[in-house]
Amino acid sequence: MQDLFSIFVRSIFIDNMIFAYFLGMCSYLAVSKTVKTSMGLGLAVIFVLFITVPVNFLINKYFLAKGALSWLSSGLADVDLSFLSFIMFIAVIAAMVQLVEMVIEKFSPALYSALGIFLPLIAVNCAILGASLFMQERELQTIGESVAFGLGSGLGWLLAIVAIAAIREKIRYSNVPAPLRGLGITFIITGLMGIAFMSFFGITI
Repeated sequence: MQDLFSIFVRSIFIDNMIFAYFLGMCSYLAVSKTVKTSMGLGLAVIFVLFITVPVNFLINKYFLAKGALSWLSSGLADVDLSFLSFIMFIAVIAAMVQLVEMVIEKFSPALYSALGIFLPLIAVNCAILGASLFMQERELQTIGESVAFGLGSGLGWLLAIVAIAAIREKIRYSNVPAPLRGLGITFIITGLMGIAFMSFFGITI
């Protein structure tokens, strides 16, 4: 249980997808103009990561990794299909994003309209694919660890985008120099927030 808690907390604060690896920046910058839309997209990202990381973990463990097919036949013990990781992971992500898009369009048309093209673009959000690739690289051992990592990564991304959205709503009323208005000041604030999150790197969990 301690290991699961450690993975969960680390993925939120220490290995934050935005502030540690700067993954998913396109959606982060484009949709973070209001807290409401940022919250909606963040929840969608949490759902996609919560589903896709464990599913991709199972696919990798039982089909793609070297020797993963030994449960089918001993003659397949040396088969290594890891070169298919990218295409299989993206296929799972695309399927989940399509499901999320249909649900949001059905139950929250206003949010669907506000998110616009960036909702289907979750499928190519590098933070989503990055989580599955990190799961594979770090060789997570159990489905529980993959769930904790996926959920924590999603919450970390939500925390980042809602935080920058709240700041951007406030700085609309600030006297920001003309050359820095818009994305300029957003990049500066993101960098400062990334430096602030570096303070978590020394924490041992």
